[in-house]
Amino acid sequence: MNIMVGLVFVIIIVALIATLIVTKKPDEDYSGSAKRNTTNLTLIYAVVIFIALIALGLYIWRIL
Repeated sequence: MNIMVGLVFVIIIVALIATLIVTKKPDEDYSGSAKRNTTNLTLIYAVVIFIALIALGLYIWRIL
């Protein structure tokens, strides 16, 4: 169990370091890419929530 906790901490530290390395690169067209990314993420979330609600409805319908 202690090995697993240690492994989780190592993964967290590696992920933090990788994130900091990636964020040091500046993006020249940040405003345009941020708007496009926000639109894409909103569409993805809407589709996933819709599918999840259908799956939940089917699950509840099958239980009853």
